[in-house]
Amino acid sequence: MIGEILTWLGDPAHWTGPGGVLVQTFRHLYYCVLSVAAAGLIALPLGIYIGHTGRGAVLVVGLGNAMRALPTLGLVTLLVLGFGIGVAPALAGLVILAIPAVLSGTYAGVRNAPPDAVDAARGMGMTPRQVLWQVELPTALPLVLGGIRSAMLQVVATAAVAAYVGLGGLGRILLDGLKVSDYAQMASAAIVIAVLAVLLDLVLAGLTRLLVPRGLQLAARRGGNH
Repeated sequence: MIGEILTWLGDPAHWTGPGGVLVQTFRHLYYCVLSVAAAGLIALPLGIYIGHTGRGAVLVVGLGNAMRALPTLGLVTLLVLGFGIGVAPALAGLVILAIPAVLSGTYAGVRNAPPDAVDAARGMGMTPRQVLWQVELPTALPLVLGGIRSAMLQVVATAAVAAYVGLGGLGRILLDGLKVSDYAQMASAAIVIAVLAVLLDLVLAGLTRLLVPRGLQLAARRGGNH
């Protein structure tokens, strides 16, 4: 089986053309980035507001747990039944999948800002908005980016399932292999998806190291170990 997989991956014909691995990989990447970005537009402001004010904290836990419990394929199928087969319903399902991780990370990051730093900022006469932008959000950045990394990994894996309802990407190659019982093709597609997930995680990890001061990274790790 390993030999068959290597043969499939080594065949240039499988990598070129509109349905080849390269095109489908970029398409898969586009869907993932678009879905997580859309989820961020919804979840980041909501998480910041709830974390800063403390209002609606139950929403974060309840909504997050409820959305995580949703079967992705069932959700996407339901959206397709309601709006028809196409990219939009499938992407909507991916956005819904990505929201809980981004929302939870943002809320936890803002809510768990160091109390001493927040009190000191208020003692200096900072307004609530200044406290948010100059203290809470900078210290929240490690957890915010961690939530985005988690959401991206979930979406990369689940985008393959969305090919079932018309979405392109690497899942299309996997499903095409399933139709003809080409297990080497299916395994090869799964390997490429796994490699893409690892590469994206490495990119986001590098971005985190670039944007977050080392002291905040160490503090976030210590907080996560408790």
